Amino acid sequence: MKVPPSRSVVGDEAARRSSCGTASLRPLGRGSEIGRILQCVTREPGGPQALLLLGEEGIGRTTLLDHARELAGDDGMFVLSAQGWAADHRHARACLQQLLAPVLDQLAGLPAAHGQVLSAALNPVTHDGGPDDAQVQTALLALLDRLATSRPVLVCVDDIHACDRAFLDALCAGIRLLTGRPLRVLLSARGEAPPPGLPPVMESLHLGPLSAPSAAALLDRQPAAPTGRRRLEILEEAEGNPAALVELSRRVPTAHAFAARLDALPPATARALLYAAAARPGESVATLMAALDTDDLAVWAPAEATGLVSLVEDRLVFRHPLARAAALSRHPAGERQQAQRDLAETVARPESRAHHLATTTLRTDESVAALLEDSAWRHGDVMGTARALEQAARLSPQCRERSRRLAEALVAAHAVGDPGWVRDLHDRFVRDSRDPELVCAAAGALASIMSLESAQREAFDLLVDVSEHFPAVGRPVALAVTAVAGGIAVQSGLPEHRAGLSTLLDRAQKTAPARETDPAGETDAAGETGRAERRRPPVTGFLGHLAGPGTQRALEALVTAVVRPRTATGSPVRPGHSHGPPLDGPYTPASRTAVLAAAWLADDADVYLGQFRETDTQLRAARAFGIRGWTVLALVDTFMSIGWFTEAEALIRETAAEAAVLRLPRLRADLQAQALVLQALRGTVPPEPQLTPSVWRAVCLDENRATHARMLRARGLAAIALGDWDGGWRHLRELFTADGSPLHPVLSPRSIAELAVAAQRTGRSDEAVPVLARVRAEQGERPSTRMTLLLHHATALVDPDEDAEQHFHLALVNHEADRWPWERAHVRLNYGIRLRRCRRIREARQQLTTALETAERLGAGALAAAAARELRASGAAPTPDTAALLEQLTAQQGQIVQLAARGLSNREIGEQLFLSPRTVGSHLYNVYPKLGISRRQQLRDLLEER
Repeated sequence: MKVPPSRSVVGDEAARRSSCGTASLRPLGRGSEIGRILQCVTREPGGPQALLLLGEEGIGRTTLLDHARELAGDDGMFVLSAQGWAADHRHARACLQQLLAPVLDQLAGLPAAHGQVLSAALNPVTHDGGPDDAQVQTALLALLDRLATSRPVLVCVDDIHACDRAFLDALCAGIRLLTGRPLRVLLSARGEAPPPGLPPVMESLHLGPLSAPSAAALLDRQPAAPTGRRRLEILEEAEGNPAALVELSRRVPTAHAFAARLDALPPATARALLYAAAARPGESVATLMAALDTDDLAVWAPAEATGLVSLVEDRLVFRHPLARAAALSRHPAGERQQAQRDLAETVARPESRAHHLATTTLRTDESVAALLEDSAWRHGDVMGTARALEQAARLSPQCRERSRRLAEALVAAHAVGDPGWVRDLHDRFVRDSRDPELVCAAAGALASIMSLESAQREAFDLLVDVSEHFPAVGRPVALAVTAVAGGIAVQSGLPEHRAGLSTLLDRAQKTAPARETDPAGETDAAGETGRAERRRPPVTGFLGHLAGPGTQRALEALVTAVVRPRTATGSPVRPGHSHGPPLDGPYTPASRTAVLAAAWLADDADVYLGQFRETDTQLRAARAFGIRGWTVLALVDTFMSIGWFTEAEALIRETAAEAAVLRLPRLRADLQAQALVLQALRGTVPPEPQLTPSVWRAVCLDENRATHARMLRARGLAAIALGDWDGGWRHLRELFTADGSPLHPVLSPRSIAELAVAAQRTGRSDEAVPVLARVRAEQGERPSTRMTLLLHHATALVDPDEDAEQHFHLALVNHEADRWPWERAHVRLNYGIRLRRCRRIREARQQLTTALETAERLGAGALAAAAARELRASGAAPTPDTAALLEQLTAQQGQIVQLAARGLSNREIGEQLFLSPRTVGSHLYNVYPKLGISRRQQLRDLLEER
């Protein structure tokens, strides 16, 4: 009999090898699953005695079991392990032999009958007939009970679906009969449902695919990890399956997991699977049948029976990512090529036909390249577009055509947002092309992606260098390049970039409206003419045509808002006003993105919020994160400024995942800072807030002043939320230089009121006055409505030469400021504090009550707590005897209250105390009346009064 090596006792060689491979490192993306397993392994109160892990092949069941074994060993548990082994189905005791191999010396300590039964079961050759299953089960339970008397025992069995029936029954009996003993059982099985025979009450944990960031992190850990386009393709193809990520990254045949099932298929079914694997995802079964030249759906039955594929309506779906790869790779190249040709003849979509033809074309072919280009923009996402254009460039026989298509592929890849892909295409492009328009387009795409990474100076210098081509390219392209430079100047916040941008704008405005001729229209070496009529300019596609007057006005409005944010009269440049284009008409994504960016700079983004969200939805649907990354931070800022905290949180979570996958550290840093600001506004800052060091180390704050400003504000507000007013002042003061100049021309002034509040609370009002004066001077005579509110608020708090009462009134009198409800409520809070200290109690209560109502409506927990605290101080509600109130609670209720007051959610509290979220909510519901409160936000204030 062939028995696999035992994986049982902690410290054996197999366990050490496994630990060095994966278990010693916390499995990526499995934090919640590991927490659930630990409840079982560490014998926490309320934790299950047995837990079943379920999931498809390669999803990570074995990795989690190995990790659990290591943790249990470190905790002093005795670990017994086994693994179902398909080759041993003919031997009824294979799993039992693996499980008990490390404890054979313990058999002598059992009662003689039990020891003899197990010895006979483990050595059937030396014992005629052997014991029956019931005897083995009883003896195994006796052994486990004996082991558990000396120290806790963990039984781990992987692939239990492949274990023999008697072994499974014995484990179930142990779970049922040894309840209360220090014995825990971890099992794993393939599939969505538990194997037959397990107790119906056994808890199960389904392992789904890895999240996109975790999948990307796992792929990047592999030796010779792929980059660029191939990296994105693997992430897409693997669908979050860890084994698929590892195998596809190796570029080796991946049929081992499915070899037996594929080899057993009839030839007709194997051929059908080849065609299904060669087809593009989502292709209809009708198309596949036409390519196979058959109408008999029974051809798929053997593959369905073995679990390789499923027929879902009119689509054929592979059940596992590696099944598709295996079905394709197990056929010779000639058969794969013929399948692609047959599919090209039958598919209906032009982009699919172009793809299949390109796959079969080994040499350059202008007709196929043209077909790829013409269908490229029919793809529903920019990744498909960039891929098609890159293939078109590869198949282009003429250098001029290849360069142009590479430039278009580069623009599309920049819209995807992957730096590796953009750099690869750019390196290939610069070897062949000297066309000024193409050079400008390529430089704009590269500079945009460099900015999203962190390199603002390098990106800006690149655009300055190519601006020498502006006279030869025409105004549309020149303005597009200048608009990219404008975005970089906003992100860097460097004065020299703003000055250089003014020069670029002047150059762009002096260029001709459009190029009169296109050199590509001339006769080429092959004698072909007239191609200019069907060519697109290189900076089009998803961004839309740049030559339209609306697009050019939008781009110019954005650059003007950066270079000259205010006219001679001091009014800001605002889209939709006389200085910028309105957001109506057939505007392209490029023009709309530019107008919305200009609106954010002018504090008008909330006016265009509907269009802002619509544009973001379009970009998300097209998977154009390279463009979306330029607008998402402004959208999050807008959400938070108008009090849409839930929307801001969802957007931060989603885009942070995208930025992690695409490896854009600067954008990740910005989003982390915004997430911390949101926690501070909600009053849910953890006791030790942290920003991921590896992300922030990759960002040069000196040339990313917008990121630096967001970080400083986030740390300042977080410190204040935790009661550290001195720390809050230090961080907020760094938003301005020693002479009061703003670190960032847009973001720093928007924190002037928060700086003033911190200055007043820490006795540093005199230090804040020069900063306030500098901000007021730079805002001009006609600041935006929002800045007017903030300046009056700050002046009322710290300027001794001004009438505070008047400035509070001026901050509140303009009802247009209701567009910023949090900031308006912040004014009411501080005005109420002043009124209370002036013993104008009735007026103070009116302001504080309104502030509290607004804060509670927005979910601004920190502001609500401060307003409630001031209301109590004003006598609006009696101050309770907190200590006496807390003594009414049970020990568990007291723990829940303490954790809830720290800002933890019901789920997070439940995970710490091993309670369900519903139980936590029930306790809080019963606690509130005892404490004399009605809202969760009041818990923190109540405990602070102790």
